[in-house]
Amino acid sequence: MSGANPTLDQLQVFLAVAEQGSFSAAARKLNRAQSVISYTIANLETQLDLKLFLREGVREPRLTPEGQAMLVDARRIAGALQAIRARARGLKQGIEAELAIAVDVVLPAPALVKVLKTFDAQFPTVPLRLSIGAIGIVWQQLLARQCDVSFGGQALNLSDELAAIRIGETTMVPVAAPDHPLALYPGRVPLSVVRDHIQLVVSDVSKMTEGQDFGVYAYRTWRMTDTATKRNLILSGLGWGGLPLWMIEADVAVGRLVKLDLEPYPPAGYPAFAFHRNDTPPGPAGRWLIERFRSELLPTEQV
Repeated sequence: MSGANPTLDQLQVFLAVAEQGSFSAAARKLNRAQSVISYTIANLETQLDLKLFLREGVREPRLTPEGQAMLVDARRIAGALQAIRARARGLKQGIEAELAIAVDVVLPAPALVKVLKTFDAQFPTVPLRLSIGAIGIVWQQLLARQCDVSFGGQALNLSDELAAIRIGETTMVPVAAPDHPLALYPGRVPLSVVRDHIQLVVSDVSKMTEGQDFGVYAYRTWRMTDTATKRNLILSGLGWGGLPLWMIEADVAVGRLVKLDLEPYPPAGYPAFAFHRNDTPPGPAGRWLIERFRSELLPTEQV
């Protein structure tokens, strides 16, 4: 067996013959003489010490079992080469080598999934790092240069270092399990009654809103760091709290949760924003992501 490794050119010729079904068709595809194709395959077989094609007794060359096995590796290597070329083209065009984003838990998960699936098709060479957090974490990561773009609610006392672009709106709704006292209360629930029942609250693990509470009315609060846990506890009847409308619509439809009519806490819409640092604006992939979120979360007439 020869010590020389197969070249990318040899592998591409091998793939062309295997996929086109003949040396002549491969020659036409690659715009080469048929004799060059035959010579290249013969050299590759010598280097590998394997017979890749059956030629004797057949009209067109057929892959041997060994050739079939090698075809898998050849396609993988050719795919990696195409990825390298695509990445190089993207970098020449200014497309980011990688994109890191932070997303607030209140942004609709279905919209996030839809946007990211389209992102993968639009920017296949750009790896994505995704961080999910609550409240101030999306701003803190930008300020610490741990992400390139973040998506969340309106920043209080927005730093001059950050730019905000409105991309839509989210709605928060107070809910409880159907057997919770607030769900059974006749009519609108006054603040005096609301205060007597445990409110489940998502806390900001960053220092961005330290000492500040948003929409907290109860004397007793249970605090957690994510909305999924909050929803599960509300479903269990342990307390009440506000959750994004997109998250609880199915629960309300089948009666697992009940929307509450609370005097101090009516359902409310909150603007959603994309944020980036002023000194490092996003590149093409980041800008595309912002606009895609905007088209998903804003009504058509507002886009």
